[in-house]
Amino acid sequence: MYRSHTCGELRIADENKEVTLAGWVQKSRDKGFMIWVDLRDRYGITQLIFDEERTDASIMEQAKTLGREFVIQVTGTVIERASKNPNMPTGDVEILVSKLEILNDAKLPPFTIEDETDGGEELRMQYRYLDIRRNPVKDSLIFRHKVTQEVRNYLSNQEFIEVETPYLIKSTPEGARDFLVPSRMNEGQFYALPQSPQTFKQLLMVGGMDKYFQIVKCFRDEDLRADRQPEFTQIDCEMAFVEQEDILNIFEGLTRHLLKEIHGVEIEKFPRMLFDDAMRLYGNDKPDIRFGMEFGELNQVAQHKDFKVFNSAELVVGIAVPGGASYTRKEIDKLIDWVKRPQIGALGMVYVKCNEDGSFKSSVDKFYDQEDLAKWAETTGAKAGDLICVLSGDTNKVRAQLSALRMEMAERLGLRKSNEFAPLWVIDFPLLELDEETGHYHAMHHPFTSPKPGQLELLDTDPGAVKANAYDLVLNGNEIGGGSIRIHDKETQAIMFKHLGFTEEEAKKQFGFLMDAFEYGAPPHGGLAFGLDRLVAILGGQETIRDFIAFPKNNSGRDVMIDAPATIDNDQLKELHIQLDL
Repeated sequence: MYRSHTCGELRIADENKEVTLAGWVQKSRDKGFMIWVDLRDRYGITQLIFDEERTDASIMEQAKTLGREFVIQVTGTVIERASKNPNMPTGDVEILVSKLEILNDAKLPPFTIEDETDGGEELRMQYRYLDIRRNPVKDSLIFRHKVTQEVRNYLSNQEFIEVETPYLIKSTPEGARDFLVPSRMNEGQFYALPQSPQTFKQLLMVGGMDKYFQIVKCFRDEDLRADRQPEFTQIDCEMAFVEQEDILNIFEGLTRHLLKEIHGVEIEKFPRMLFDDAMRLYGNDKPDIRFGMEFGELNQVAQHKDFKVFNSAELVVGIAVPGGASYTRKEIDKLIDWVKRPQIGALGMVYVKCNEDGSFKSSVDKFYDQEDLAKWAETTGAKAGDLICVLSGDTNKVRAQLSALRMEMAERLGLRKSNEFAPLWVIDFPLLELDEETGHYHAMHHPFTSPKPGQLELLDTDPGAVKANAYDLVLNGNEIGGGSIRIHDKETQAIMFKHLGFTEEEAKKQFGFLMDAFEYGAPPHGGLAFGLDRLVAILGGQETIRDFIAFPKNNSGRDVMIDAPATIDNDQLKELHIQLDL
């Protein structure tokens, strides 16, 4: 037995017990006649004491050799500490060591294994196995476990069945790029790693499983961001004989369950917002509603004067920044520079200070009088002391630009509080999205999403106006889940493929198995998939997902710890019938 107790459980009630502990040396303090060692394992830290009056001389000599991160086993007696540490759960006791065994020595780590470390992100990713020893990362992984356990408990209690679906599947042209896997036994042919188990979960509904879920790895070969990895985890779910309302109720219940069990937060009914309203009021389809600053569209009150910038714009729109009237001209100029950065892309910004005396001071006083500016304040909901920030241009671009500014100002004002949770549903998405470069429509979600009832005929006359029977679950300005009611009959699916530009032959080649299955009695069905990594990060109060993934990739999609991806030797390539042109 390596240990009788963990390093986090001993208390003053255990005084005089003989115990055995094992773990890593956090740090050692040698006073010559007395040595203190902090011993750490997953559960906490316990102080060890070696005293030349009470400890065997050979053990004292061993203790002097201990370095950081040595793996040791000790046996000793629990005694009361002379100098107690109220910041440690074990801070009332220490172990007077009578036996010490060094299980493994250790090189000096390249960074300190402390909550506040001196290691940069890339270095810590290279030595991720050391980084996991630090409390912030360790606790994040334990937190992820707790969330996934609650998900499994909730869904199992709702009679969902967990089913594993294949990882080696067929490449499809929809969505992001696939990761491809060459087949040795089938020369010139490739598997693809799944971007999601979409078609398999639909086939499970055809198979009569009724309620399915899976906590599953998915893979997308796309550009990376702080909240995106080439491999990620979904809580993938599907239900048969359901309408949209059934889906929303079940997964709203799951989210409420998580908020209550993890944070003790109780939220009743989640608000619902039309996609069109989300874009009009917040400029994006995943609005953060923890704070205001809703958009005010100013065309009617700003395009009647000789200000050509506004008159030529498709949309003039503004937000009221609380307390922003106190900003100096220098601070406002920095804000204008911020929106003109390439990442945002605005050409400039008009501003209006709403003074405490009810008057207005703007950067366009030459063109607009006090009555005009009062209408701007009314439209944006600005109050005395606020700053109105106005952008103009093409509707889609300017909404995205102002949305970025809104989020930036909320961050600066401390309005995005990680311990506040504001979920909502965004519904009635467009079924199709126009690719401005090609002029072709593609599915906004995926090609298996059904149109809203009664709108199928619009595909022939006004495809951009067709609404999808689709929904996203948003939490604190992040999409944490999305899904739809699926097409469940062959004829409708064929119509959808046609409008997405598939020929009959292409549709049959790519999705013939699904179309065939629909001919054997497919029930009405729908589902939703949560992004587990992002959900856990938000519940954990973070914006990025890396600390909640045991072994994440960097921004280039590389695992710097194991140095992957890597080249393959020629013999392996020959077995796979692959020849590289060098």
